Amino acid sequence: MQFGEEMIRLASADNFRDVADADAGLRRGVVYRSNELQLLDEDAATLADLGIAAIYDLRDDYEVEAHPDIEIPGATWTHAEIKGIPPGTGAELPDAEAARAAIIGVYRRFVTDPDARTSFATVLRAVATSSAPMLFHCTAGKDRTGWAAALMLHVAGVERGVVETDYLETNNRSAGTREKYLGLVAEHLGPDRVATFEPTMVADLSYLDAAYTTADAEYGSLDGYLRDGLGLDDDILAALRSRLRA
Repeated sequence: MQFGEEMIRLASADNFRDVADADAGLRRGVVYRSNELQLLDEDAATLADLGIAAIYDLRDDYEVEAHPDIEIPGATWTHAEIKGIPPGTGAELPDAEAARAAIIGVYRRFVTDPDARTSFATVLRAVATSSAPMLFHCTAGKDRTGWAAALMLHVAGVERGVVETDYLETNNRSAGTREKYLGLVAEHLGPDRVATFEPTMVADLSYLDAAYTTADAEYGSLDGYLRDGLGLDDDILAALRSRLRA
C-alpha cells in the first residue's frame, strides 16, 4: 500500500483514513472512511480543518442510538442505514465457523438486500456529485465501510489486488481496538469464547469475496451490480471516477 506524506491519524478513531491512501493515482482529500466517530475534541477539530462538509453514517439504528456521532463543525450528517450483524449475535454463535458464516451472510446481503443497495448507492452518488470533502463510516470501519470503499476503488480503476490490500489494512489500523474488545470477551464471557468472537472483528478476504461472488451471481459482474443493483448510470459512474482520480 502506498501512503502519502499527508496521511492523517486520529487518536480516537484508529481506522480513519483517506480513501486515496489505497493508491497513488487517486486524489487526496476527496473522501474519507472511518470507524465510529466517538472523537476527542482535537480529532473533531481535525476533521473540521479538513473541510469535511458531509458525513454518511452507515450504522444500524441501534448503533447510532447507542453511540451517536460527535458533531463535526461545518458538516451535515446523513443516516444511510445498512444492516450489520444483529445485536447479541456474537454471544449466540457456537464457534468460529458459525461466526465466519454470519459475516459472510452480511456481505452477501450487501448485494441482495434492497435497502442496503439504496444506502450504498446514496453514498457513491454523493461522492460523485459533491464538490466538498466527505466522510462515510460504520462502527468498526471494516465491513459496510470496507465494501463501500471497495466499490469506489473499483470505479476509480484500482486493481483488485490493491483493493484487497486496502481492505485488509483495517486489521493493522484497528489491532489495538480489536485486542481491547477481545480482552473484554475473555474477561466477561471466558477465554474460550475469544476464538468465536475473533472472526467478527477482522477483515478477511473470504468475506469480501462473498460480496464479489454474489454480485457476479445476481448481476453478472461487479459493474452490473453498480449499474443495475445500485442504479448508478454511466454519467454518475464517470463523475465518480473523475472525482476520485488525480
